[in-house]
Amino acid sequence: MANIATPPPLTVALLAVPAVLASTLYGFYDMLASVRRDWQRLHGGGDFASPFRPLVVSRDGLPLATCNGVRVTPDTSIADCPTPDVVCVTSLAIPPDSAPGEEYRIELQWLKDCHARGSVLASACTGAVLLASTGLLDGYEATSHWAYCDALAKRHPRTRWLADRGLVTAGAGGRILMSGTGMSWHMLALALIARFAGADEAMQVARINLLDTQRASPVAYASLTHGGPAADPVVAQCQIWAASNYALDAPAAQMVALSGLPERTFKRRFTQATGMSPLQYIHVVRLEEAKQMLEAGDEPVDSIAEAVGYQDPSFFNRLFRRRVSLTPSQYRRRFGTLGRQLRRQP
Repeated sequence: MANIATPPPLTVALLAVPAVLASTLYGFYDMLASVRRDWQRLHGGGDFASPFRPLVVSRDGLPLATCNGVRVTPDTSIADCPTPDVVCVTSLAIPPDSAPGEEYRIELQWLKDCHARGSVLASACTGAVLLASTGLLDGYEATSHWAYCDALAKRHPRTRWLADRGLVTAGAGGRILMSGTGMSWHMLALALIARFAGADEAMQVARINLLDTQRASPVAYASLTHGGPAADPVVAQCQIWAASNYALDAPAAQMVALSGLPERTFKRRFTQATGMSPLQYIHVVRLEEAKQMLEAGDEPVDSIAEAVGYQDPSFFNRLFRRRVSLTPSQYRRRFGTLGRQLRRQP
């Protein structure tokens, strides 16, 4: 019987730029390189090569220092890299409100060229900042880090940004894959493995590495009050006041009085500066405090509701679930043990 030829490995290009986080870049590399090989080793099956060929690709192929000082030695340059099957932009240390410009001109053009030639494009977490700048996400759903989606929505309004999604598939033929916040990059890697090597191979990688795809929504991890004080000094003063007085009766009305402005003028300026009405802002401050109390102790949920300013526990529970994607009790079970363990560390 004639030997059946083994298909060549699929090339996955991992883009290296100075802003890249080396942990995600090489985490992706290691996971793809481990497919099939590690499972067979653990089960006495001999040496098997991975069906993936990960390559670290940079603009010029020369060594570079990443954002945290880790030295990366690319495998090849953009010019010398044959059209890959997949191109992945892993997490980048780029501020949410920055727009990649001329400094990424070559990388952006390469991403567009690869996609035009049939490559699947993928981004992990904040890598979406670069992928969105190609314009290839226009008209589609997308995801990124929970703290980036609002800024990305303003800069790319033709894309529907979903902060609560850990994984999104978009584009014609599903040739764009994106993972959301932080460590959800492993979901993206598993999705790529399942697509190109099969679900069984992906499950083997998940089992070896104790990866759980049944995760809470990224919104459950989010800091509801992310972002600094507003540039508007009157609004910033009210934000500082709210941080200590959120549990008082009618705090939104008290902020109006503190501002010295007519109510309609204050609400307009506050919304322009923060993206929320004064009442919405009070809710997120209260809920963020409630999350910390749920993490830190065993106080009853009803008592926590009252402590942060809610006399109606059922309203607090509904609001918490709507904003956090978990009930207060579910949130405590997920994060309380970890929070207490971390607080006990010397």
